[in-house]
Amino acid sequence: MSNEAWLWFWIGAAVFLAVAEIFTAGFFMLPFAVGAAAAAALAYADVGEVPQLVVFLVVSLIALFILRRFVVHGDEKQHPVGANRFVGQRARVIEAIDPAHAAGRVRMDTEVWRATSDSGPIPEGVDVNVLEVRGTRLVVAPLDKENR
Repeated sequence: MSNEAWLWFWIGAAVFLAVAEIFTAGFFMLPFAVGAAAAAALAYADVGEVPQLVVFLVVSLIALFILRRFVVHGDEKQHPVGANRFVGQRARVIEAIDPAHAAGRVRMDTEVWRATSDSGPIPEGVDVNVLEVRGTRLVVAPLDKENR
């Protein structure tokens, strides 16, 4: 195969792998797209097929090790997004929480949220901890005296 054919092969591989990266997680295809681009540069410079393949493999492996540090693993703590960012925050009950009647509101900083509790009614004025978000309600529990 001529070097021009190898050039188009490596360009096609780089584009295919870069587009495939969009549909995969964890930066798996991107290093190989970088390696294919490096091999395409050698093909353009009229270097033989064996060095192109070696450069593709070496550059791909180096890029793989470099990009792996940007992948978030399941055991690492991820930053909560959306309403889940409120989990673990403190709030103050501004309208008594009565889970039986779906009543209750809390103020957290400048926001007012509807609230419920799995631990029973909570009177107005009590500081609470946000345990989870269910729909549009915060699930709260009273703070222990030692946690205040």
